[in-house]
Amino acid sequence: MADRTRDETYDEFYDCVNMQPKELEEWLETEESKSVGDNDEGESTGHKSGRRIVTIKRTDKDELSDDQWDHMDKVIGYVHRHTAQRPDGDIEDSDWRYSLMNWGHDPCKSD
Repeated sequence: MADRTRDETYDEFYDCVNMQPKELEEWLETEESKSVGDNDEGESTGHKSGRRIVTIKRTDKDELSDDQWDHMDKVIGYVHRHTAQRPDGDIEDSDWRYSLMNWGHDPCKSD
């Protein structure tokens, strides 16, 4: 885990993951979602992460496992790294956006 408390990790995870569980589940069913990312045995790393994020967001904070806390930290790192690589131009239908959405962050959503 990074050098932050669990409370800080929790808050930052919820800042990074701006998609609601149902919204993310519906996104993960789309062809666009399945078309991006590195494939590992038929499913991309980001797609698997999205499914884990749905579970995490539906789990009470006090019930989160160490593995879930570690994954939250991984999601935070991914979202920060990937958003820093924003491409020029319209991102709405970009693989860059689709990849971030698999990780629970839609860069087209307003805060």
